[in-house]
Amino acid sequence: MKHITIGMLAHVDAGKTTLSEAMLYHTGIIKKMGRVDKKDTYFDYDEQERSRGITIYSKQSVMPYKNSSFIFLDTPGHVDFACEMERTLQVLDYAIVIISAKDGVQGHTKTIWKLLKHYHIPAFIFVNKMDLAYWTKQEILNELQKNLDSSCFAVDGSFAENISLINDDLLDKYFDQTLSDEDIQDAICQRQVFPVCFGSALKNEGVLDFLDILDRYTKEKLYYDVLSGIVFKKIDDKNSQLTFIKLTGGKLKVKEEIDGHKIDELRIYSGKNYENVHECQAGEIIACRGLNQLPIGYTFGKMQPVRQMLIPFTSYHIILPDQADRHQAIENIKKIGNEDPALQISYDENTQELQTKVMGEIQLDALKHKIKERFGYDVNFDEGKISYLETISNKVEGVGHFEPLRHYAEVHILLEPLPRGEGIVIENQCPKDLLSVNYQKLILTHMNEIEHIGVLTGSPITDIKMTLLSGKGHLKHTEGGDFREATYRAIRNGLKKAISLLLEPYYQFEMTVSHSLLSKIVYDLDRFHSEYQVNSYDDQTVITGRMPARLMKSYHQQFMSLTKGEGKLFYALSGYDECKDSQKIIDEIGYDSETDRLFPTGSVFCQHGAGFYVKYDEVENYMHLPFVYQNKTKERKKMDLKIDEKELEEIFIRTYGPVKRRLSKEMNRTIERKNEEKVIILPECLLVDGYNIIYSWNSLKKVAAENLDSAREMLINILCNYQGYRKCLLILVFDAYKVKKNMGSIEKKDNIYIVYTKEAQTADNYIEKVTHDLAQNYQVYVATSDALEQTIIASKGGMRISARELELLIANTDKNGLEEFNRKNKQMRNYLLADIKKDH
Repeated sequence: MKHITIGMLAHVDAGKTTLSEAMLYHTGIIKKMGRVDKKDTYFDYDEQERSRGITIYSKQSVMPYKNSSFIFLDTPGHVDFACEMERTLQVLDYAIVIISAKDGVQGHTKTIWKLLKHYHIPAFIFVNKMDLAYWTKQEILNELQKNLDSSCFAVDGSFAENISLINDDLLDKYFDQTLSDEDIQDAICQRQVFPVCFGSALKNEGVLDFLDILDRYTKEKLYYDVLSGIVFKKIDDKNSQLTFIKLTGGKLKVKEEIDGHKIDELRIYSGKNYENVHECQAGEIIACRGLNQLPIGYTFGKMQPVRQMLIPFTSYHIILPDQADRHQAIENIKKIGNEDPALQISYDENTQELQTKVMGEIQLDALKHKIKERFGYDVNFDEGKISYLETISNKVEGVGHFEPLRHYAEVHILLEPLPRGEGIVIENQCPKDLLSVNYQKLILTHMNEIEHIGVLTGSPITDIKMTLLSGKGHLKHTEGGDFREATYRAIRNGLKKAISLLLEPYYQFEMTVSHSLLSKIVYDLDRFHSEYQVNSYDDQTVITGRMPARLMKSYHQQFMSLTKGEGKLFYALSGYDECKDSQKIIDEIGYDSETDRLFPTGSVFCQHGAGFYVKYDEVENYMHLPFVYQNKTKERKKMDLKIDEKELEEIFIRTYGPVKRRLSKEMNRTIERKNEEKVIILPECLLVDGYNIIYSWNSLKKVAAENLDSAREMLINILCNYQGYRKCLLILVFDAYKVKKNMGSIEKKDNIYIVYTKEAQTADNYIEKVTHDLAQNYQVYVATSDALEQTIIASKGGMRISARELELLIANTDKNGLEEFNRKNKQMRNYLLADIKKDH
């Protein structure tokens, strides 16, 4: 009999619990199917789960069926408990993804699918509630192939034929009629195909057929030959802890040790019941007593740790009751944090605040109930705040030096930006002849041992690759703690020198509204910097896209009020991305990296027998080892960035003759040569960030609050008039604002060029590229009040003008132009009016 660990995953209300009950019933685990509304289901035995009607904690059961013994894991479906669901993925051999035929693929379903790809878990799909479906099986299958994977195939008469089209080997076997179940099992294991079954769990339709498919097309995983495993769950058990382990290699017995920790008891759970065993085999999930010191995520043997993708994005202060023993209460609540590390329960000694992070308000309420039930504390929470992250946008080599008297260490670390969602990656490229291997391992440990913070807001950093390049120690004076100080300072030094970006969490949403409300919804989405796509149907409009989580939380009630309760809004966490109004957030937080004594950005050097502090921007003048990365970059050829839009070619190749008239002081850049007295003035090019200007000028901001199109037209007319006076090349840039999958457009109106960027290209990105291309032939000025964009423009050879400066410049130009017009066109005398005045 093969042993398979399989988990049930779904978005909320897809019928996951109902399908679990049906499968447990058909395999003989339960004699009667329970119902959520009757609060008698097998897995949801927790009081909170039954009262809320949702799964909060993952549970397991041994479920034998024909030739298989399934270790069946039920996971939470609500987005607030997605971290609990993700931890379970680390121990699965296969996954069952449930899709509601009534609702289709939801936002949280796509999150689940992304996680399955990250953990490389094969999946079977069960389309539930077919008795309530609005669409046919083929229409639902088309949606799965479009939104999940093109290799989602229905298990029907053409299943084998569809699988044969995956590659030539399977096609040859299909034509030779030798395509076996083993071949299909291999294709499923390699995630080349995802079988799809249809049914109704509530009416017990298609469940037995689905169990047959699972038994037929799954195969047992190959396990390691040495004791290996991963800790994925902890629960409280009578003032003690049970540690759940997925054993992925070898055998484990009572009284044996895992990395020095002795096992006192082994249990195999099925629901809330368990069986004590003396020995367990690879492939089993066991609960161990005596491993309290091993944290969740701990791996041993040949198992490698896996980075968890989902992290809570809202932090709260836990407010303890006045009568509670504060020290004891903090220690007790921290125990819950050990059972669920995603909560990140911590106590700040400086502020004396107890904090936690959660995915949503339901999880927060569940945590409050759990603290009350376990320890009797009736805690409260503050309003909470969004947890931001920080990353960088360019490569930089950070240097850390720590040399007070009788101490010595220097470390060089290369920081590189990574794609969104990659987290922190650590590598080593330090030569062995430069620094001993022991010291290198010590530095790598220090790079990974804490959560490093950024320099913008003091938020944790992410999506950065940190590579150890070089280091230096002293035979006599170097100690272990010296490299810790040097490593931390090297990372902070690099962050200070790099261009940092503030990241915030985004929700992926789907809105269903009537056609009459479309303009108001679109206006809100534009105002909130959302990316969206509009699809119109006969009687309603469906809008899908992404929005910052901090705005979505407050917008939900506004949306329901706007639609009078008739609209539908579904959303799920989409991950972290760049914050559109980062400077505002940075100013509100008010973090100063130079006054942070716990995470200094400078280094300590020694001179005349005493240590002295050197600021981050002066460290390179004192460091003992040369730069590694910067020396390499000097040898590289400068990249030639080009913009491939055909419409822009005529702009870039257009050659303006020397401007003979005198330019204003605000927009004049000269090239001075030592051996020449003459001044060469390049023609002007003004790039304008449209939406930044609209929301920076009070006159346009008021109009935009009523009608964004009118504000755009007003800005276009103002700039057309301005260009008429200045005779410069003027390019007005707007973010893509109509629909997703926009290819972008360039149009010429009167005497200016108007650019609407393409999908996934912001105005900032576009302006940065154009500035680089035009800086050789034009005096490029960029009008924006975005501080980060101003910094980037300066590095590209452009000059910056704030929104306020542009407004004053245009007003002054209009005034001078009017005076010049009146001077050249003197008013004619009205003799008739003069005679009338004379008579009176």
